[in-house]
Amino acid sequence: MIYLDYQATTPLAPEALDAMLPWLAGPAAPGFANPHSPHRAGRAAAAAVEVARAHVAALLPPGGRVIFTSGATEALNIALAGSGARALAVSAIEHAAVLDTARALDPDLCVLRVSTDGRVAPDVAIPHGTGLVAVMQVNNEIGTIQPITQLAARAHAMGALFVCDAVQGAGKLAAPDGADMVAISAHKLHGPKGIGALWVRDGVALTPLIHGGGQEGGLRSGTLSPALCAGFGAAAALCKSRWTSDGEHVERLWTKARALFSDWTLNGSADERWHGNLSLRRPGLDVGRLLSECRNIAFSAGSACASGSGRPSHVLRALGLSDRDSKSTIRIGFGRYTREEELEQAAAVLNAAAQAQGV
Repeated sequence: MIYLDYQATTPLAPEALDAMLPWLAGPAAPGFANPHSPHRAGRAAAAAVEVARAHVAALLPPGGRVIFTSGATEALNIALAGSGARALAVSAIEHAAVLDTARALDPDLCVLRVSTDGRVAPDVAIPHGTGLVAVMQVNNEIGTIQPITQLAARAHAMGALFVCDAVQGAGKLAAPDGADMVAISAHKLHGPKGIGALWVRDGVALTPLIHGGGQEGGLRSGTLSPALCAGFGAAAALCKSRWTSDGEHVERLWTKARALFSDWTLNGSADERWHGNLSLRRPGLDVGRLLSECRNIAFSAGSACASGSGRPSHVLRALGLSDRDSKSTIRIGFGRYTREEELEQAAAVLNAAAQAQGV
């Protein structure tokens, strides 16, 4: 299997797995202890959690705190619902974790339009009285990078909070500048599934959604998993240490991929995007058939979160593309563990299968 679906999830780093194993130990070792217990084993587990928190915080802006959550979806729910804001504005290409939550909170939600290359203009119209603006750093379907600094400044000038879904950018790009809250997910940066984090700027007050033991500063009750935290922390630390080499590797893969898929049409900006995301379309392509015929390649027909829904991509619609264009689009994602020869092999198979369809 050639894995080319890095936007859906990334392979677990061996270093992250190694960091997790001691905290999954059984009764013969104290690694299973509850990090909220006062005894020695509990304090050791709590120390491991705090080491992990520091590593995750290093990927995020200074001047805030990191709250561990079950994932970015929970983090975004805490940010939007916990803020108390009811007049919301979000970009048209947000992940469902933002769009659906925002719609539930504000039936009159303002949806900010994007250009045909998938970017929110820094001077986009934001209604007077908006209390919270949410724009993602990197889009999960088409990879476009948004002008977060300018948009956050606009939000603050009108007295609104700014929330950024940085799931696809964390560990790859500089932390979003100017945001009041930032959500990230471990499994999108080579950590384990089941854990994420919400960064909250100092001075921002939130109401908890989950009540109970008062963990995570009272914002998110529940017993933390030292194993998941340790894996998240190790993955975050690895992103920092491999920042340059990972980035250079992705650029080489991007250049090669653009040549290998030269007769496909790119969705979104070619320049203002994360180059580990290749969203491509080919008129008349039957993507369902392509997926069936290329079973040894893991790639996506758009966003993995919407696969199987039968609905055309709201992201591609926002770019002005037709539903037919959406249904002829594939997404290829690559990164740290992708080898150039794997990309070449996959391209040969995908191109041949597309050509066999006569498109």
